[in-house]
Amino acid sequence: MKKVIVCPVAYNEHVKIKSVIERFLRSPLYGQVDYLVVDDGSTDQTTAIIESFSPQGVKTLRHPQRQGVGATIRSALKYAKATGYEVIVIMAGNDKDNPNEIPQLIAPILEGETDLVQGSRYLQGGKVGGDMPFYRKFATRLHPFLFSCLVRREITDSTNGFRAIRLSLLDDARINLEQEWLHQYELEPYLLFKSITLGYRYQEVPVTKIYPPKKLGYTKMQPIVGWWSILRPLIYLGLGIKK
Repeated sequence: MKKVIVCPVAYNEHVKIKSVIERFLRSPLYGQVDYLVVDDGSTDQTTAIIESFSPQGVKTLRHPQRQGVGATIRSALKYAKATGYEVIVIMAGNDKDNPNEIPQLIAPILEGETDLVQGSRYLQGGKVGGDMPFYRKFATRLHPFLFSCLVRREITDSTNGFRAIRLSLLDDARINLEQEWLHQYELEPYLLFKSITLGYRYQEVPVTKIYPPKKLGYTKMQPIVGWWSILRPLIYLGLGIKK
């Protein structure tokens, strides 16, 4: 199991990052997999809170300044690949994901069945709870519909950031994560789109996505700019504008 590293990504999550880490430390996977929180240049108490857990084996990687969620995930992927891990789990640093569900994400990869496992709140057995705003309910249904049309395969939850990836997938030169237009939310749908269309094995598993109360701040995504960010990989790749 030490072949696996779990990486929450966070930016200014001082209200929720303590709960994110403590939930993992209470999970059955604690001590069996490595845990790295990637901090995208937080300017609040997030960095100090993460570092306070270092005696429990929590690692951290910090950007000197904010670069974007795509760049943060890319840093996690590059670190995991360079340090010899076989599987990485990406999850939210805002306490929406359940660490007890990590085993069902990594099992198909460890058993040699697939290369990328996408957590889906909309697959049978999945769950959405908490204070999810209406526009996100609409957008998280629309995006997988468009995505499915383009890749010609049913995808139920293409915007969920809770997923596991076999890191050898990144050896394929046709998957170019270093492109400048992938610094924000574009990277995740880009990687998913390329993996599927290049013929890598893919599957979804049901997971839980719980939105915290709005007063705690449920997202850093801006409604118009953020959703254009996750939609444009479908346009660029679907039309062949980008590779």
